[in-house]
Amino acid sequence: MNDAAPAPTPAPAPRRARVRAPELIGKGGWLNTGGKDLSLADLRGRIAILDFWTFCCINCLHVLDELRELEEKHRDTVVIIGVHSPKFVHEAEHAAVVDAVERYQVHHPVLDDPELATWKQYAVRAWPTLVVIDPEGYIVAQHAGEGHAHALARLVEELEAEHEAKGTLRRGDGPYVAPEPVAGALRFPGKALLLPSGNLLVSDSTRHQLVELAADGESVVRRIGSGERGFAGDSFSEPQGLALLPDGKVVVADTVNHALRTYDPATGHVETVAGTGRQWWQGSPTSGPALEVDLSSPWDVAWWQGRVWIAMAGVHQLWTWDPEAGTVEVAAGTTSEGLLDGPAAEAWFAQPSGLAAAGDRLWIADSETSALRYVEAADAGYVIKSAVGTGLFDFGHRDGDAAQALLQHPLGVTALPDGSVAVSDTYNHALRRYDPATGQVSTLATDLREPSDAVLVGEDIVVVESARHRLTRLRLPEEAVRVDAVAHRTQRAATEVAPGTLRLDVVFQAPAGQKLDTRYGPSTRLLVSSTPPELLAGGEGAGTDLFRELALNPDVTEGVLHVSAMAASCDDDPANEYPACHVHQQDWGVPVRVTADGAARLPLVLAGMDAEG
Repeated sequence: MNDAAPAPTPAPAPRRARVRAPELIGKGGWLNTGGKDLSLADLRGRIAILDFWTFCCINCLHVLDELRELEEKHRDTVVIIGVHSPKFVHEAEHAAVVDAVERYQVHHPVLDDPELATWKQYAVRAWPTLVVIDPEGYIVAQHAGEGHAHALARLVEELEAEHEAKGTLRRGDGPYVAPEPVAGALRFPGKALLLPSGNLLVSDSTRHQLVELAADGESVVRRIGSGERGFAGDSFSEPQGLALLPDGKVVVADTVNHALRTYDPATGHVETVAGTGRQWWQGSPTSGPALEVDLSSPWDVAWWQGRVWIAMAGVHQLWTWDPEAGTVEVAAGTTSEGLLDGPAAEAWFAQPSGLAAAGDRLWIADSETSALRYVEAADAGYVIKSAVGTGLFDFGHRDGDAAQALLQHPLGVTALPDGSVAVSDTYNHALRRYDPATGQVSTLATDLREPSDAVLVGEDIVVVESARHRLTRLRLPEEAVRVDAVAHRTQRAATEVAPGTLRLDVVFQAPAGQKLDTRYGPSTRLLVSSTPPELLAGGEGAGTDLFRELALNPDVTEGVLHVSAMAASCDDDPANEYPACHVHQQDWGVPVRVTADGAARLPLVLAGMDAEG
């Protein structure tokens, strides 16, 4: 006899707003599909997740890593579609998108949308943005920023159950077709270092290795690392920056492992010296024992003033590691993304990606602001100053006086013997030079393919041509190359807003089965500022509500609103004493133009759907 109670009736699936998904269009066509064009009809019966990304964006690269587990676990029901939506002119080049898909090991179809057609159709406002489409072709969720993998996993499981029951789920192989592998000594190398032996050490980023090359820059002496993405033993995950320590070891920015490692050329030994392997999130410690503090995408390292300085691209800061004390700490930056000089603790950066020590200055290639900046010691501590660059949205190739010179997403900087610096001007495919003595910017070489670093070797400079998969040796020219000046602004159209009061709403709905974590106080944070600062007459600053009344200055007609939002949610199970918690966060830089018929409300979706949209 069966004494078990009857099974409870399943709760009905939650009702969701049903908005028909617009078609996927992009003039660049499709990648990773074996030459086939895809449409929404081809995805019917599958759960589609659109990932709006651009390859310069560190947060987009974080999301690619967050999606890998979901992509593998639900391979027969979920199709992830990357929609490449460029910020920089170089990112609109189809060949550059092809390179990026291989460089970052994107194992799903990608639509190349150089004119932002699909971006506009889906009303996307930020990189990265994730849009979930159900098997019947309706949008059911939108998420901006990072930290949404757990919420997506729950939603996918709900959609699988709901559409399995309805008979509208179609399982099977997806449309991804892997490209043919390419041979060669290097594949998208990142940074290089001259060893005391005269050999060159290169971070072979896409193959997750370090490669020691002979003095000719071509012959492979040895490879360091398993070649598989990993954190154990001598494995790396997309390593980038390299710096020589006084004891002869090399410190490595193990970027996607969010860690610093050391490599001993004498013994071949690899050791983790900073980071936990986990990504830093807002609220995490910013100093302490090096092996107990989380880091976030360290991109370059440099030995300066008795410590290793770290370009912490993932959080727009500079950190330091003290090998003797075994500690790390924030040295500069607030985590706000932008260009703001001043005392180190108040400065803003945007994906600092290259460092070079030169006497009393530490030079910085600040990639997303297309800027060359530096750290200098002052009586009250370190200060940050900018030599070239104006902000997030202006870039190009213009020589001459530094105040009006332009770069395009530089990733590397190299100190030269005469006191000037060479800039690896990555998206301009050029090597540039800035001379502090004259305040002039010039071009040393062109026709380089995405140069990401350069190293002095005698009277030559060896450039890491990342997208040509090689090192290129150049003789430093006595005279600069003449290049026709070009200037660009990012393609994103300004949002028209009405004068007076602007209602800012950050839309956040806790994922199913979760609630806002209020055990230790407010679980949300909102930080608002503007460029120029005069754009806002009121409403700037930090708060805990995800809405804000902003007062626009009637004397300023255009600018950029900088909005940073964070929300923490935890599993909503009273029986669980230690619920799992998740942080969702995103930074927006929203170009705005004040017009009489503009909108009085600015909604920014962090997670969920905008009910008023």
